Amino acid sequence: MKQTDFQGELGRLHAASFGWALWCCDHRREEAEEVLQTAYLKVMEGSAKFHENSSLRTWFFGVIRHTARERRRRRWVRDQVFGRWFVRQPAPVRPPDPEAAASGSESSRALLKALSGLPARQCEVLHLVFYQDLTVEEASRILNISLGTARTHFARGKDQLRKLLAKQEGKHGGK
Repeated sequence: MKQTDFQGELGRLHAASFGWALWCCDHRREEAEEVLQTAYLKVMEGSAKFHENSSLRTWFFGVIRHTARERRRRRWVRDQVFGRWFVRQPAPVRPPDPEAAASGSESSRALLKALSGLPARQCEVLHLVFYQDLTVEEASRILNISLGTARTHFARGKDQLRKLLAKQEGKHGGK
């Protein structure tokens, strides 16, 4: 793939890539921005190379996921080593952004609550398929799991999500 085509495709994927970075960073906007920037840097510096074994989107989502995991691991080590010596300052309060407002609807809150009740792998597969509009096969490549495992997590996740949402609806009187 030509460099100009490659950069153009990455540019077209930016919005979806940011959504996936948000998901990988537990919806922490600043961290997602840094993860996405680091992923772009890896691509520009050549430490992450696209070999065209999959779609560009699938490959780049894998780079983002790996970068987020690296960052989370470094933060955990830093907290373990330095946590007892440093007192954390509370994060500054930021004005709400459009994404926060959109996720504030009742149905969105119910869905997020139900998703948080699922095992992490099921949650990741469902997010990639439903929110990022990927196939189960593409999700399996991003998550570095077999297709059969991804299909199992997808099916079990949908079933469990359906049960959790029905249970929530029952508690709220069908609202």
